[in-house]
Amino acid sequence: MATLNPTQGPSSGGNSVVITGTNFTGATSVKFGNKSASFTVNSPTQITAIAPSGSGVVGVTVTTPGGTTSPVNYFYVPQPIKTTLSNTSGPLAGATTTISGANLSTASSVSFGTVGSVTPTVVNDNTITVTAPTSATAQTVPITVTTKGGSTNGLFFSYVAGPTTTGINPASGPEAGGTASTITGTGLSDTTSVTYGTASAAFVVNSDTELIAYAPPGTGTVTVNVTTPGGTDSTQTFTYVPPPT
Repeated sequence: MATLNPTQGPSSGGNSVVITGTNFTGATSVKFGNKSASFTVNSPTQITAIAPSGSGVVGVTVTTPGGTTSPVNYFYVPQPIKTTLSNTSGPLAGATTTISGANLSTASSVSFGTVGSVTPTVVNDNTITVTAPTSATAQTVPITVTTKGGSTNGLFFSYVAGPTTTGINPASGPEAGGTASTITGTGLSDTTSVTYGTASAAFVVNSDTELIAYAPPGTGTVTVNVTTPGGTDSTQTFTYVPPPT
Protein backbone atom coordinates (compact mmCIF):
# COMPACT_ATOMS: atom_id res chain seq x y z
CA MET A 1 0.00 0.00 0.00
CA ALA A 2 1.17 3.51 -0.79
CA THR A 3 1.90 6.05 1.94
CA LEU A 4 1.48 9.82 2.03
CA ASN A 5 3.58 12.60 3.54
CA PRO A 6 1.96 14.74 4.80
CA THR A 7 -1.36 13.02 5.33
CA GLN A 8 -3.28 16.29 5.75
CA GLY A 9 -3.40 19.78 4.37
CA PRO A 10 -5.52 22.91 3.85
CA SER A 11 -8.94 22.68 2.27
CA SER A 12 -7.77 25.23 -0.29
CA GLY A 13 -5.25 22.68 -1.58
CA GLY A 14 -1.93 23.60 -3.14
CA ASN A 15 0.38 21.76 -0.77
CA SER A 16 2.95 19.22 -1.92
CA VAL A 17 2.28 15.57 -1.00
CA VAL A 18 4.89 12.83 -1.45
CA ILE A 19 3.40 9.45 -2.34
CA THR A 20 5.63 6.43 -1.71
CA GLY A 21 4.95 2.99 -3.13
CA THR A 22 6.08 0.70 -5.98
CA ASN A 23 5.76 0.43 -9.75
CA PHE A 24 4.91 4.09 -10.29
CA THR A 25 6.71 4.32 -13.64
CA GLY A 26 4.32 5.47 -16.34
CA ALA A 27 1.71 6.77 -13.89
CA THR A 28 -1.16 8.39 -15.79
CA SER A 29 -3.13 10.00 -12.97
CA VAL A 30 -3.22 10.81 -9.29
CA LYS A 31 -6.57 11.52 -7.70
CA PHE A 32 -7.65 12.95 -4.36
CA GLY A 33 -11.12 11.52 -4.09
CA ASN A 34 -12.65 12.25 -7.49
CA LYS A 35 -10.37 15.24 -8.20
CA SER A 36 -7.29 14.91 -10.39
CA ALA A 37 -4.02 16.29 -9.07
CA SER A 38 -0.98 17.52 -10.94
CA PHE A 39 1.99 15.29 -10.20
CA THR A 40 5.58 14.40 -11.00
CA VAL A 41 6.97 10.86 -11.04
CA ASN A 42 10.26 11.11 -9.16
CA SER A 43 11.14 7.43 -9.35
CA PRO A 44 9.45 4.03 -9.60
CA THR A 45 8.77 4.33 -5.85
CA GLN A 46 7.90 8.01 -5.41
CA ILE A 47 5.50 10.61 -6.79
CA THR A 48 5.09 14.23 -5.75
CA ALA A 49 1.52 15.47 -6.16
CA ILE A 50 -0.06 18.88 -5.59
CA ALA A 51 -3.25 18.44 -3.59
CA PRO A 52 -6.36 19.97 -5.16
CA SER A 53 -8.93 21.76 -3.02
CA GLY A 54 -11.32 19.60 -1.03
CA SER A 55 -12.93 18.87 2.28
CA GLY A 56 -13.22 16.05 4.78
CA VAL A 57 -11.40 12.77 4.22
CA VAL A 58 -10.66 11.51 0.69
CA GLY A 59 -8.83 8.54 -0.75
CA VAL A 60 -5.66 9.16 -2.76
CA THR A 61 -5.05 6.79 -5.66
CA VAL A 62 -2.35 6.38 -8.30
CA THR A 63 -3.19 4.94 -11.72
CA THR A 64 -0.61 3.34 -14.04
CA PRO A 65 -0.99 1.10 -17.10
CA GLY A 66 -0.88 -1.76 -14.61
CA GLY A 67 -3.93 -0.59 -12.62
CA THR A 68 -4.91 1.63 -9.69
CA THR A 69 -3.63 1.56 -6.12
CA SER A 70 -5.88 1.11 -3.13
CA PRO A 71 -6.97 4.50 -1.72
CA VAL A 72 -4.97 6.03 1.13
CA ASN A 73 -6.74 8.54 3.38
CA TYR A 74 -5.88 12.21 3.09
CA PHE A 75 -7.43 14.70 5.52
CA TYR A 76 -8.44 18.22 4.51
CA VAL A 77 -8.10 20.69 7.39
CA PRO A 78 -10.50 23.69 7.28
CA GLN A 79 -9.03 27.19 7.27
CA PRO A 80 -8.68 28.78 10.71
CA ILE A 81 -11.13 31.45 11.82
CA LYS A 82 -10.35 33.96 14.56
CA THR A 83 -12.98 36.26 16.00
CA THR A 84 -11.71 37.97 19.16
CA LEU A 85 -8.64 38.85 21.23
CA SER A 86 -8.83 39.01 25.02
CA ASN A 87 -6.15 41.75 25.00
CA THR A 88 -5.98 44.04 21.98
CA SER A 89 -3.09 46.07 23.39
CA GLY A 90 -0.14 45.71 25.72
CA PRO A 91 3.35 46.93 26.64
CA LEU A 92 6.33 46.90 24.30
CA ALA A 93 7.61 43.88 26.24
CA GLY A 94 4.58 41.92 25.06
CA ALA A 95 1.45 40.60 26.74
CA THR A 96 -0.43 37.33 26.85
CA THR A 97 -3.64 37.28 24.85
CA THR A 98 -6.27 34.65 24.12
CA ILE A 99 -7.38 34.20 20.53
CA SER A 100 -10.87 32.79 20.05
CA GLY A 101 -12.31 31.41 16.84
CA ALA A 102 -12.63 28.05 15.12
CA ASN A 103 -10.39 25.39 13.54
CA LEU A 104 -7.42 26.44 15.71
CA SER A 105 -6.35 23.04 17.07
CA THR A 106 -3.46 22.65 14.59
CA ALA A 107 -2.12 26.19 15.10
CA SER A 108 1.66 26.16 14.74
CA SER A 109 2.55 29.85 14.78
CA VAL A 110 1.14 33.32 15.39
CA SER A 111 2.85 36.32 13.81
CA PHE A 112 2.56 39.90 15.02
CA GLY A 113 3.20 41.86 11.85
CA THR A 114 6.93 42.24 11.25
CA VAL A 115 7.68 42.15 15.00
CA GLY A 116 8.00 38.35 15.00
CA SER A 117 6.30 34.99 15.26
CA VAL A 118 5.68 32.88 18.34
CA THR A 119 4.36 29.40 19.06
CA PRO A 120 0.88 29.40 20.61
CA THR A 121 -0.55 27.15 23.31
CA VAL A 122 -3.57 25.27 21.97
CA VAL A 123 -6.38 25.10 24.53
CA ASN A 124 -8.95 23.55 22.20
CA ASP A 125 -10.21 23.88 18.64
CA ASN A 126 -11.76 27.25 19.46
CA THR A 127 -9.09 28.79 21.68
CA ILE A 128 -5.34 29.41 21.70
CA THR A 129 -3.19 31.59 23.95
CA VAL A 130 -0.05 33.41 22.93
CA THR A 131 2.44 35.92 24.35
CA ALA A 132 3.22 38.77 21.98
CA PRO A 133 6.93 39.15 21.15
CA THR A 134 8.80 42.28 22.23
CA SER A 135 8.48 45.33 20.00
CA ALA A 136 11.07 48.10 19.77
CA THR A 137 8.44 50.77 19.10
CA ALA A 138 4.80 51.58 19.79
CA GLN A 139 2.77 50.35 16.82
CA THR A 140 -0.36 48.46 15.76
CA VAL A 141 0.28 45.21 13.91
CA PRO A 142 -1.89 42.54 12.23
CA ILE A 143 -2.09 39.10 13.80
CA THR A 144 -1.76 36.06 11.52
CA VAL A 145 -2.56 32.56 12.78
CA THR A 146 -1.10 29.66 10.78
CA THR A 147 -2.52 26.15 11.03
CA LYS A 148 -2.39 23.06 8.84
CA GLY A 149 -5.54 24.45 7.26
CA GLY A 150 -3.87 27.70 6.19
CA SER A 151 -3.50 31.21 7.57
CA THR A 152 -5.94 33.89 8.64
CA ASN A 153 -5.73 37.61 9.36
CA GLY A 154 -8.25 40.23 10.46
CA LEU A 155 -7.30 41.08 14.06
CA PHE A 156 -4.81 43.67 15.32
CA PHE A 157 -2.65 44.14 18.42
CA SER A 158 -1.40 47.54 19.57
CA TYR A 159 1.95 47.92 21.31
CA VAL A 160 1.74 50.81 23.77
CA ALA A 161 4.73 52.63 25.27
CA GLY A 162 4.73 52.71 29.05
CA PRO A 163 3.82 55.90 30.94
CA THR A 164 6.42 58.19 32.49
CA THR A 165 5.72 60.66 35.30
CA THR A 166 7.83 63.71 35.92
CA GLY A 167 6.08 65.31 38.89
CA ILE A 168 3.18 65.40 41.34
CA ASN A 169 1.86 68.63 42.84
CA PRO A 170 1.03 68.84 45.66
CA ALA A 171 3.03 65.86 46.87
CA SER A 172 1.48 65.81 50.34
CA GLY A 173 -1.90 66.11 52.00
CA PRO A 174 -4.00 65.12 55.00
CA GLU A 175 -4.40 61.50 56.09
CA ALA A 176 -8.13 61.81 55.49
CA GLY A 177 -7.40 61.93 51.77
CA GLY A 178 -9.12 64.05 49.14
CA THR A 179 -6.09 66.05 48.02
CA ALA A 180 -6.27 66.77 44.27
CA SER A 181 -2.76 66.39 42.85
CA THR A 182 -1.66 67.16 39.31
CA ILE A 183 0.52 64.39 37.90
CA THR A 184 2.57 65.32 34.83
CA GLY A 185 4.46 63.09 32.40
CA THR A 186 3.95 61.35 29.07
CA GLY A 187 1.77 58.52 27.80
CA LEU A 188 -0.95 59.27 30.34
CA SER A 189 -3.99 59.43 28.04
CA ASP A 190 -4.72 55.69 28.34
CA THR A 191 -4.35 55.55 32.13
CA THR A 192 -6.40 52.69 33.56
CA SER A 193 -5.62 53.10 37.26
CA VAL A 194 -3.82 55.24 39.83
CA THR A 195 -2.94 53.86 43.23
CA TYR A 196 -1.40 55.46 46.30
CA GLY A 197 0.49 52.50 47.67
CA THR A 198 -2.12 49.76 47.36
CA ALA A 199 -5.16 52.06 47.66
CA SER A 200 -7.00 52.99 44.48
CA ALA A 201 -7.41 56.67 43.71
CA ALA A 202 -10.04 58.45 41.65
CA PHE A 203 -8.52 60.33 38.71
CA VAL A 204 -9.31 62.45 35.67
CA VAL A 205 -7.14 62.44 32.54
CA ASN A 206 -6.70 65.95 31.13
CA SER A 207 -4.27 65.10 28.34
CA ASP A 208 -1.48 62.75 27.37
CA THR A 209 0.83 64.75 29.65
CA GLU A 210 -1.41 65.50 32.65
CA LEU A 211 -3.95 63.92 34.97
CA ILE A 212 -5.56 64.86 38.26
CA ALA A 213 -5.54 62.22 41.02
CA TYR A 214 -7.50 62.40 44.27
CA ALA A 215 -5.62 60.92 47.21
CA PRO A 216 -7.43 58.18 49.11
CA PRO A 217 -7.06 58.07 52.90
CA GLY A 218 -3.65 56.86 54.09
CA THR A 219 -0.61 57.32 56.29
CA GLY A 220 3.10 57.86 55.84
CA THR A 221 4.82 58.21 52.45
CA VAL A 222 3.54 56.00 49.66
CA THR A 223 4.42 55.34 46.04
CA VAL A 224 2.04 56.70 43.41
CA ASN A 225 1.54 54.10 40.68
CA VAL A 226 0.16 55.17 37.30
CA THR A 227 -0.87 52.23 35.09
CA THR A 228 -1.70 52.14 31.37
CA PRO A 229 -1.86 49.26 28.87
CA GLY A 230 1.83 49.98 28.29
CA GLY A 231 2.89 49.37 31.89
CA THR A 232 3.19 51.09 35.27
CA ASP A 233 5.23 54.09 36.38
CA SER A 234 6.08 54.26 40.09
CA THR A 235 8.51 57.14 40.32
CA GLN A 236 6.40 59.62 42.30
CA THR A 237 5.57 59.59 46.03
CA PHE A 238 2.89 61.21 48.17
CA THR A 239 3.27 62.00 51.87
CA TYR A 240 0.30 61.91 54.21
CA VAL A 241 0.47 64.63 56.89
CA PRO A 242 -1.03 63.62 60.27
CA PRO A 243 -3.46 66.00 61.94
CA PRO A 244 -2.30 68.13 64.87
CA THR A 245 -2.96 66.81 68.36
